[in-house]
Amino acid sequence: MPIFKAVYKKLSKKWHPQAITVGKPVEMSELCNQIALISTVSQPDAIAAVEALGMVMGTFMSSGRSVHVTGLGTFYYTCLSNKKGVDTEKEVTAYQITGTRVRFIPECTRQGNVITRNLIGPDLTWTNISSISMLNGTGSSTDKPGSDSGGGGGDGDQGQDPLG
Repeated sequence: MPIFKAVYKKLSKKWHPQAITVGKPVEMSELCNQIALISTVSQPDAIAAVEALGMVMGTFMSSGRSVHVTGLGTFYYTCLSNKKGVDTEKEVTAYQITGTRVRFIPECTRQGNVITRNLIGPDLTWTNISSISMLNGTGSSTDKPGSDSGGGGGDGDQGQDPLG
């Protein structure tokens, strides 16, 4: 369940939804635990493969290539310039580049006229943060704001829905 909040934009003088994240990012160990659960590789093998993927992608991208990962998407570099253009094409040099960014285009599939991004599930439902009482970053309710109960559930609260 992706979450949004209402944000006032001064330019349009209107309120708009803005996507937000809750809790801490999913770390490598949790990601690789899930990969190990749904595949034939162990958790340490999954960690080794994911770490190697980043290094290998960087090597290919630094040689000027983009990298397509089936089911995930395409990664490529873009460069930033110092915003001081030059008058002719021959004057353009690498010294004008002030930064490098990694860009990502999610994988998509096409069925007729419909294009679907693989990282966006078909049943995606956005939820307003104001409609959620308290989240601990895992989608589960917490006893108190800021508490880190970390597991074990209390007596009788299993029937309560943290989403209201």
